Amino acid sequence: MPKTYLKKAARTAESDQPDVRVSVEKILGEIAQGGDDAVRRYAREFDKWEGEIIVSPEAITSAAAQVPQKLKDDIRFAHDNIRRFAEAQRATTTDCNIEILPGLTAGQRQIPVSAAGCYVPGGRYSHIASAIMTITTAKAAGVPHIAACSPPRPGEGIPAAILYAMDLCGADVILNLGGVQGVAAMANGLFGLPRADILVGPGNQYVAEAKRILYGQVGIDMFAGPTDSMVIADQTADPDLVAWDLVGQAEHGYNSPVWLVTSDRALADRVMQLVPGMINDLPELNATNARAAWADYAEVILCEDAAGMADVADEYAPEHLHVQAADLDWWLGRLQAYGSLFLGEETTVAFGDKCSGPNHVLPTSGAGRYTGGLSVHKFLKTVTWQRATRNASRDLAVATARISRLEGMEGHARTADIRLAKFFPEELFDLSPADDAA
Repeated sequence: MPKTYLKKAARTAESDQPDVRVSVEKILGEIAQGGDDAVRRYAREFDKWEGEIIVSPEAITSAAAQVPQKLKDDIRFAHDNIRRFAEAQRATTTDCNIEILPGLTAGQRQIPVSAAGCYVPGGRYSHIASAIMTITTAKAAGVPHIAACSPPRPGEGIPAAILYAMDLCGADVILNLGGVQGVAAMANGLFGLPRADILVGPGNQYVAEAKRILYGQVGIDMFAGPTDSMVIADQTADPDLVAWDLVGQAEHGYNSPVWLVTSDRALADRVMQLVPGMINDLPELNATNARAAWADYAEVILCEDAAGMADVADEYAPEHLHVQAADLDWWLGRLQAYGSLFLGEETTVAFGDKCSGPNHVLPTSGAGRYTGGLSVHKFLKTVTWQRATRNASRDLAVATARISRLEGMEGHARTADIRLAKFFPEELFDLSPADDAA
């Protein structure tokens, strides 16, 4: 289907990522060698933090006392929604077994990782919701030990609301650490922590690069770039809602792409007319981010029909995909590549960002083509097992010996041969590869 760009991005989030690998590798290397002392040094340098690294129970209690009751109620509301959704996900992932052949039984087990490290951003904005999304989900998966860290503010530590949320959601240990040093402390098991088996949570480009480098030593949720969002809208959509939904996501950062895909030229024109004024109505920091994102990274794409819009969405694989169009069930069945899908004008991406239930840690930069977002499944290992009777092992051993010899793996073949000799000493077997094998 043909498409027309009414607004084309001048820059892309991927091409504009700064090269931070060298500096991140240096920090990770020094922390691997220097341990706790190196982390403290970087905490002083980057976080301007001289206080305790492990947050004490007294500090947690004090933080809770500082959080207004209305905010506590909101945090508990979000936590309950996210917990219920995560527990429902966990219930879909079960152990199973099957008798493949008479006497041959195989199965799978779902085993939580032993330790998780959750990173909670705390730079421009206080990401209370990220604490809830990561820690709650690990808890619902059954992870025995959950560490969490967030950047402390000089002289204050982690903001009280974030600290309250981290504790409420079940963090076993909380660290006054941000950036690469926080990620490295959890990955290396510093300050008395168990080594994290997986690191999760959003962060800036330094945090994302640290996770990328550490991947293999530990698991990670995903490689994350700048957040992105797409709205699909037809002639039934409300241009004011569409415009605000784009602006609301653009405020994440100067390089956060937002895309409007529509089959209605009049709606596209109206949205493009509305957006600058809406951005100017935001507080200055938010407006600065949104203005740059809209000017340099936003796109408005005109398509002929619903099928064309769906094709564009699958091509871009946006992190957030919001459909404001007729026949929502058709869109739910048709769309194939996204991090999280929002259907209808009654919902919005901000609901998912903060409190509605499904996780907001999602694949960016087109990764929705091959992976979903953070879920209980990220904290679970699906492992398999098998058991065979002697009678079942007979045919298995014969086939294994022949295939192994065809592949040139004689040692493998002999592990099958010896079982045939032990369990069936009176039988003769043809254990050579097929005569006509290529």
